[in-house]
Amino acid sequence: MPSSPLLDAVIVGAGPNGLAAAITLARAGRSVLVLEAMQTIGGGTRTEELTLPGFKHDVCSAIHPLGVESPFFRSLSLEKFGLKWIYPPLAVAHPLDDGSAAFINASIEETARNLDGDGRAYQRLFAPLLRNWELIMPEFLGPFPLPPHHPFAMARFGLSAIRSAHGFANSHFKGERARALFAGIAAHSMLPLEDPLTASFGVAMSLMAHSVGWPLAQGGSRSITDALAAYFCSLGGEIRTEVLVESLEQLPPARSVIMDVTPRQLLKIAGDRLPSGYRRKMEHFRYGVGVCKVDFALDGPIPWKAPECRQTATVHVGGTLEEISAGERAVSRGEYFEQPFVLLAQQSLFDPSRAPQGKHTAWAYCHVPNGSTVDMTDRIIAQIERFAPGFRELILAHSTRTAVEMAQYNPNYIGGDINGGMQDWRQFFTRPTISLSPYTTPAKGIYLCSSSTPPGGGVHGMCGYHAAQAALRKMV
Repeated sequence: MPSSPLLDAVIVGAGPNGLAAAITLARAGRSVLVLEAMQTIGGGTRTEELTLPGFKHDVCSAIHPLGVESPFFRSLSLEKFGLKWIYPPLAVAHPLDDGSAAFINASIEETARNLDGDGRAYQRLFAPLLRNWELIMPEFLGPFPLPPHHPFAMARFGLSAIRSAHGFANSHFKGERARALFAGIAAHSMLPLEDPLTASFGVAMSLMAHSVGWPLAQGGSRSITDALAAYFCSLGGEIRTEVLVESLEQLPPARSVIMDVTPRQLLKIAGDRLPSGYRRKMEHFRYGVGVCKVDFALDGPIPWKAPECRQTATVHVGGTLEEISAGERAVSRGEYFEQPFVLLAQQSLFDPSRAPQGKHTAWAYCHVPNGSTVDMTDRIIAQIERFAPGFRELILAHSTRTAVEMAQYNPNYIGGDINGGMQDWRQFFTRPTISLSPYTTPAKGIYLCSSSTPPGGGVHGMCGYHAAQAALRKMV
C-alpha cells in the first residue's frame, strides 16, 4: 500500500461496529480510513439476491430492536441518510400446535391478555422493569460499570435476569403459552436454556419489544450499512474495499488501529505485537454454536395457522419450552435435534421492495454445533410446515449456508458462530477477557471493536463506539 500521511486511525473491517468506531473518531475531528476485505461493506448487515432475481435476502441480521435502542445510532439521525424503520403490528409471535400463537406487542396489557392464566404474572414482572428500561438499557449495552450508574434499577433487572431461562419460565409462569414465548426469545442467547444468565436475553429482548418493537430496515439490512457509510463519508472519512488485511505491516501509518475482528483473527494479524500472556487469553476465548441458514423465495405469504403470525416479521418456530430446551441442549453437546428451534423472518409481508409483486421471501436459521457441515434445510422446512401447512408448496427456490459455509462467507463467524463468541456467564461482560477496558489490547495503539467485546452480538454499533472512545482517551 502506498505511503500516506499519518492517520489518526485505521479501522479493519466495515461491519456495523467498525463503521461505528470510524464515525465516532471522525465526529471528534480525527482522520480515519476504513479497510474492508470484501467487495461490499456491512459485515452481518448485507442484503443480496441469494435465490432468484428480484428477491432480496438479508445475509445475516434481519430484525433490529437493538438498532433502534442503540444510544449511538440514536445520536446519528440516520433517517437523514436514507434509513427507514418498518414496525409490524406485533414484535414477535410464537405458534403452538393447537393453531394459536403467543405474541408480544407494544402493550404489556394486551400481551398479558393473550397468555391465559399467566397474564397477571407477566404484568407484575415486566411493567416495573419497563418503567426503568431507559435507565437500564444504556448500561446493558456496554461494559458493565462499577458501580452501576443506576444501582436500584439494575438490581431489580439483575434479580430477574441472572437466572436460567428455563428456571425463570417455570417459576413465573404456569401455562405453556407464556413459557414457550419466553423460551423462544431467550433462545437468542445461543446457549442451553438451563444456563445461568440466559433469562437476561429473554427479559431484555421482551422489554425492547414493548419499548421500541422489533423493526426491520426498509429495503434490507444493507440500508443500515449504507446510512452509516454515508454518514461517515459526510464527515470526510474514506472506505476502501477488497483490501484483505493479514498483517499490521500492510497498513498505512496511523496512531491507532481498531479491528472489527474476533480474537482468532486478532492473533493472526497482530499476534507478534501482543504479550504472551494476552495471546494465551485470546487463544482460550470460546466460540459458541453455529447456525445453518436458509433463505426462501416464495410464491406467496407463509400460510400460518395462527393469524397472529401474519402480523409480525419475526416468528419463533419451536413449540414448547421443553422442546426448545431439549433442542438447544442437544446442540451444545454437539448433537442435532430432529425438530430444531427455528428463528424466522418474513420481511416481505411489510416491505414489498424485498420481492417481486405477489411474491415473498423468508429468512430462517437454526442452531447447530460449531463447525457443522450438516444441511438442516429439510428439518427447518418441516418445522415451518408443522405450523404453516402448505409452506413447502410455496417454495420457488432456496439458498442454504451451513455453519462452515457461513464461516467461509464471513471469517468473523468462526465455525458459524454469528455472535462473535459464546456469551455465557464467563464471557458475558468479560469478553474477550477480564479488563476494565476490554476494547484495549496491551499493544500500544491496537484496539478491538467487534462483537467479541461488550455488549456482544447484534447490530447496535456500541462495541465500535466504546472502542473508539478508548482510543480517543489515548490520543489526548
